[in-house]
Amino acid sequence: MSATEKALAAEEAEVVAKATRRRFTVEYKGKILREADGCKTPGAVGALLRREGLYSSHLTTWRAARDRGELAGAPKKRGPIPPVPDPRDTKIAELAREAARWRRRAERAEVLVEVQKKLSVLLEAPLEAEHS
Repeated sequence: MSATEKALAAEEAEVVAKATRRRFTVEYKGKILREADGCKTPGAVGALLRREGLYSSHLTTWRAARDRGELAGAPKKRGPIPPVPDPRDTKIAELAREAARWRRRAERAEVLVEVQKKLSVLLEAPLEAEHS
């Protein structure tokens, strides 16, 4: 064996550093399921699985997804499901914001009344009768 042949053999035997998970498209899954459902002779499904490099668990999982209707539409998004806001929580937050706004207005009004009282004392001008 020459040095070139040894180098080529070494390149072919190299192991990939990080394996990647295979991803199957919805179209591919549908195609394989149709082929598997069409297999009538003994061993035909096994031959299909060997040819495609699949496991029988793939068929089981994909058939269940097809029965749930997940293979018909767009692929399902992964990750956490965003919480659906409760209309009552939205109303509570809105009312809390409104109460805070009215509280700030009331505090401003109280400060203005105090300023008016102090100003009337400084100017020695009597205020109109207070309504307590």
